[in-house]
Amino acid sequence: MSNQDKKVNLDVRKSRPQTLASAFGGLLEIFGARSSDADLAKNWKNIVSKDISDIANVVAVKKTRDKKFNIVLRPVSPAFALELSYKVEDCKNQINKYYGYDAVAKITIRK
Repeated sequence: MSNQDKKVNLDVRKSRPQTLASAFGGLLEIFGARSSDADLAKNWKNIVSKDISDIANVVAVKKTRDKKFNIVLRPVSPAFALELSYKVEDCKNQINKYYGYDAVAKITIRK
């Protein structure tokens, strides 16, 4: 995901005052910082490979105290649970690659 593709007009003033969280959130998006658990759920299909995203959905993402994620996946069908269990390590590696650091503490599969 390239930051040069985004066209951001910084000269436009918002009609209402912004909270600090929304202002910094916009700045982090401009610079491409990825640290949100909502970002993981929103971009799930782009983060992991197609074979994983076709058989599993993100159910919950919790951030631990050490800034790592505990991710709960649910297979689309219970028949895919075994196949998904074999692909957990690949999924973990792809998520870590997306965030650029060791972001995943644990991935759990719920049927």
